[in-house]
Amino acid sequence: MTPEERQHHRTGPVTLRGPLRPTRTTDQQLLEQDGPAEWAHKDPWRVLRIQSEFVEGFEALAELGPAISIFGSARLGEDSPYYGCAIEVAKGLVDMGYAVITGGGPGIMEAGNRGAQEAGGVSVGLGIEVPHEQGMNEYVDLGVDFRYFFARKTMFVKYSSGFVVMPGGLGTFDELFEALCLMQTHKIDLFPVVLVGREYWQGLLDWLRTAVVDGGMANPLDIDLMRVVDTAEEALEVLREYTGQDPAAGEVGGPVGDPARAAAER
Repeated sequence: MTPEERQHHRTGPVTLRGPLRPTRTTDQQLLEQDGPAEWAHKDPWRVLRIQSEFVEGFEALAELGPAISIFGSARLGEDSPYYGCAIEVAKGLVDMGYAVITGGGPGIMEAGNRGAQEAGGVSVGLGIEVPHEQGMNEYVDLGVDFRYFFARKTMFVKYSSGFVVMPGGLGTFDELFEALCLMQTHKIDLFPVVLVGREYWQGLLDWLRTAVVDGGMANPLDIDLMRVVDTAEEALEVLREYTGQDPAAGEVGGPVGDPARAAAER
């Protein structure tokens, strides 16, 4: 058996290798179309598994305290300037009194966890079952593996006081727009969303402000929920500006947001 065939696959707390690795993820099995009555035999039992993921996540993170999530590409390694930037952002967050949450994987996620751990802070990884699972990076101190994306997303939103979003792909976009949608629809309180890397993000922001806002499909205030910066220190300064609080003094955890946006909405 080749090393590739021996790659492990994590499904919740279970690790599968070799011929036992499944060909489909748990999310695929949940969302696929079964036979006419197949759902009646499978889906009610899946509800219990979903429930257990929420219970395990809530239990693991309930006493975490104030935290900021860092998102970004799993494909950017130590040779990328954004990897070093994510380390510095994480260290700064720890100095501000925050725990750091990432997706627990490689690349920018690893950098975020590494910075938090090296600064002596709490380094959290929320992993997900994917076809080519790579497991938690070595810098995660508190790790929770999820089968279902929606359970994992709930943990990111519930336990984060803000998002720092480094350059990334579809998974990074997913988390970014999920947060923006929840704030736009008042499902969650406003919190800071900081985009790092103006050159990378500017094209997207320009498109949102022209095709989307000028087309009447979004309020310009919704786009202003995002702040774009170029350096770790600028990102940290935006977070200080948004919160206006001292996390080290125990004054973090309440609603945070952009006062100008809140006033405009009123």
